Amino acid sequence: MKFFDLSAQKSQFLLIDAQEKLVPMVENERKFLRNVKTLLKACELMEIPVKYTEHYPSGLGATVKELLDGMPQNSRSFEKIHFSCCEEKDFHTFLQFAGRDQIIVAGIETHICVLQTVSDLINQEYQVFVAADACSSRNIENHNMALETMRQFGAAVLPTESIIYKLLRRAGTQTFKSLLPYFK
Repeated sequence: MKFFDLSAQKSQFLLIDAQEKLVPMVENERKFLRNVKTLLKACELMEIPVKYTEHYPSGLGATVKELLDGMPQNSRSFEKIHFSCCEEKDFHTFLQFAGRDQIIVAGIETHICVLQTVSDLINQEYQVFVAADACSSRNIENHNMALETMRQFGAAVLPTESIIYKLLRRAGTQTFKSLLPYFK
């Protein structure tokens, strides 16, 4: 598997459970939100499909408004009750997108829903890129252990900036110039 072959034309973005009752509980909440918003903007500019999940939204609330406001127009949501998105009956159909087998993943909690989903995606032969600083947990040790485990499973675990720069491929483009303020 060639992870550093990440391509805007072959990828899609999956945001897991960034919900009203969960986001305020995680470590580095502001950093998490900033990095997810940066990924959303990059996806919008590079026309990368955005999909997001909500775990038991009647109890945990909807995706936080701050992120919903930054979603590209054609973003799609999926409601779930399993910790791994992949265990939901129609998730495979939801995720299917012709020619887009690279999944960029962000979300919460890193050591529960993100970890289980990433493991299952790898087992289903997707190439998975985890935006480490666009994931979070209530406990930083749990977050760090889960990132290391996902790396051992075969996911590319990288900073948001590394993922976006790999998608951009070069400087000087209008997309690059539009994203530059997000990294200053």
